[in-house]
Amino acid sequence: MINRIEGILESVEESAVLLVVGDIAYEVAVPAADIPELYSRIDRRVTFHTLHYLESQGQGSSFWPKLIGFQSPKDRAFFELVTTVKGIGVRRALRALTIPFARVAEAIVMKDLALLMSLPEIGRKTAETMVLELRDKMDLYAKPATTSAPSKSATRKGEPKSVVASPTTTTGTLTASAMMDAMNVLVQLGESRIDARALIDLAIERESDLMTANTLVAAALASKGMTR
Repeated sequence: MINRIEGILESVEESAVLLVVGDIAYEVAVPAADIPELYSRIDRRVTFHTLHYLESQGQGSSFWPKLIGFQSPKDRAFFELVTTVKGIGVRRALRALTIPFARVAEAIVMKDLALLMSLPEIGRKTAETMVLELRDKMDLYAKPATTSAPSKSATRKGEPKSVVASPTTTTGTLTASAMMDAMNVLVQLGESRIDARALIDLAIERESDLMTANTLVAAALASKGMTR
């Protein structure tokens, strides 16, 4: 079983990369979320932590060995957990995980069905099943919740303690529903779901005060012009 592979990243396609190791070129499937970042690493040496599995062909009449590559052992372990959910196989998980794994894990912990349903091929029933089966297993993968530290003056005897902030989603005031609407608009405008997700992330990174789908779409399109 191949546990790790390192080589020169020759090319990146929509769902896989070509990795040159010595005189051999390996096709390595990768999660959709990793594709945008991998474009910037073409012709550089990269390491993938891998899963080696057999993919059925011809309705199970034959099987072909396949490699899946991940950025870290932690990502690989998260992917394996996701594929334990009924109805989510390896190929479906590769297509569905279009956003960083930590964000997916946080959505599971927060029961954010809207964000989970914004992932390709994940409907309400599957999103609910993900929450039900994985919520108690996400501590290692979800981003830590943000809390406010109590001040000294608020912890003196006889004075009320400061209130600890409740966990927030990674997008702050921008709701998952608005993100999903913005992604759908960008797809209708001709962007692939992968490119739409990358443009949204870039827009949020540049403008943290975005609050609606309309402003997010506008910022995403502006970001597209900046990256040309």
